[in-house]
Amino acid sequence: MKVAVYPGSFDPVTFGHLDVARRATAVFDRLIFAVLTNPSKTSLLTVAERLDAIRTSVAVIDPGLVERIDVQSFDGLTVEVCRRAGAGFIVRGLRAVSDFETEMQLAHNNRILAPEIDTVFFMTSLEHGYVSSALVREIARFGGDVQAMVPGPAGAALRVAVERVR
Repeated sequence: MKVAVYPGSFDPVTFGHLDVARRATAVFDRLIFAVLTNPSKTSLLTVAERLDAIRTSVAVIDPGLVERIDVQSFDGLTVEVCRRAGAGFIVRGLRAVSDFETEMQLAHNNRILAPEIDTVFFMTSLEHGYVSSALVREIARFGGDVQAMVPGPAGAALRVAVERVR
């Protein structure tokens, strides 16, 4: 069984993230959304809200994927999550050439830490290439409409989080 880990903060999960996940499940038997809990970063959504938004969004967008996608939180090194899960691959999404430089450095470092684990890049579909979680958070904080960028469950979680910080 080919298992891959899709790590990220997913604050919030976007249609771009889900697009990458859907295409990764065509290549891998099982995909683990690994939601990073990083105490040095201030997230808008709590870890529990991010986990729930991903699970609910997958179920709404493509119910057939629910059995092939796991969602869990982690802290520490991505390669350790892979080892614990028996995953031989890390999935990363690329929106633009500018993403590649950072992602290549991460992939090389992960390869040094865990030579048995490969990083696989998926280009985000053209219609989602302009979307980033940071942009979505900024738009949501200013009361903008993000429904074209995030699935409904993530949008609902964002509205609650924005109200909480006001």
